Amino acid sequence: MVEVTVTPRSSLADRPVEVQVRGLSPSQLVTLRASLTDEQGERFQARAFFRADGAGEVDPERHAALGGSYAGVCPMGLFWFLQPDSLFRRLVKRDVVGSPFLVRLEVFDGLCLVTGPQDQPLASCEVERWYVGPGVQRVPIREGRVRGALFLPP
Repeated sequence: MVEVTVTPRSSLADRPVEVQVRGLSPSQLVTLRASLTDEQGERFQARAFFRADGAGEVDPERHAALGGSYAGVCPMGLFWFLQPDSLFRRLVKRDVVGSPFLVRLEVFDGLCLVTGPQDQPLASCEVERWYVGPGVQRVPIREGRVRGALFLPP
């Protein structure tokens, strides 16, 4: 049974996570895809192609991506190379305190450049990426023409 795990499942957006896929056949070609939908409903995704090692595992921290959104060893590549489905869109988080970005990671058999509703992943999981840590207080700043926010640690 194929399994994709991300450790930790919930973390700050600037902290690294470990992505691992287990239960594949040795030397099996797979596509790892990360996707999220932003607050405006725009979808962003990144994909990377990997060949499982002799134990049937893929670890982006140790194994090089063969192509896709990036190539080579890049442990956080699936998160760093998220691109919008529509041109000229940027990934922006407006509500940094109230909710995280939910990033879905999926593993597909073979090299999948485009996936449709009929394509079922071998495994998937969801990860929370927060922009503000627990207990951090956001104080809006409005002084004259200055606008901003002050983030105070607990």
